[in-house]
Amino acid sequence: MSHARDAERPAETPRSRWRAWLEVPVVLVVALGLALVVKTFLVQAYVIPSGSMQNTLAINDRVLVNKLAYHLHPVHRGDIVVFSQDANWPAETVATPATNPLTRVLRALQGVVGVGPDAQTDFIKRVIAVGGDHVACCDAQGLVTVNGVALTEPYLYPGEAPSQSRFSAVVPAGMVWVMGDHRGFSTDSRVRGPVPVAHIIGRAFAVIWPVSQWTLLSRPATFGQPGLAAASSGASRGASAAPALAAAVVVSPWLVLRRRGRR
Repeated sequence: MSHARDAERPAETPRSRWRAWLEVPVVLVVALGLALVVKTFLVQAYVIPSGSMQNTLAINDRVLVNKLAYHLHPVHRGDIVVFSQDANWPAETVATPATNPLTRVLRALQGVVGVGPDAQTDFIKRVIAVGGDHVACCDAQGLVTVNGVALTEPYLYPGEAPSQSRFSAVVPAGMVWVMGDHRGFSTDSRVRGPVPVAHIIGRAFAVIWPVSQWTLLSRPATFGQPGLAAASSGASRGASAAPALAAAVVVSPWLVLRRRGRR
């Protein structure tokens, strides 16, 4: 019976073997191209380079950043955002250059898919106030206030004060006031001033590595207080659309290639 089945199968020719081998690099190139498209326009993984967001984010955690979010809705207070620096924002960490050629190639490939160390020109902080807000520290209880409303900040590094320095500022339109959760270890708007919204790359919405730390990065309840609601028009509609769209973009071509291979 097995001989009869073997006889029914078409004989493998050199041309069919060549086509089978050719499919491997084609799939790899398509997958790499799709990863680059997703990273550029939709979702990117970032490596946390410093302790400025501890304990919310630890050094070397990987987070997913929704790069489409602020094309769909405004920046919200409480969001954790990745933004590029300008001349007023020196890097908080110093990159160690790779001397091994293979290491340099691997870092370049990691950069394409967004799982390697990021450029030292990118920062990750929490948005405390948006354009038009009056942000200050500290009130009689030692808390940061936004538009006169005190912020209870459970995400702060354990035992740390809301700020070691006093400040008071009105955030200009088109800018945001950002601070690290580890206030004593963060260079942020208290020193460098507000960040232009145009410099924001996207919103961090999930920790994906290490596996034991998988979690969604939601907006803390303190930023939903009634006194802050007036300036928060524009709900976060569509904020979760990018991850699902990215998955569809990656999976669909793969399914097409598999179906062609079965014909």
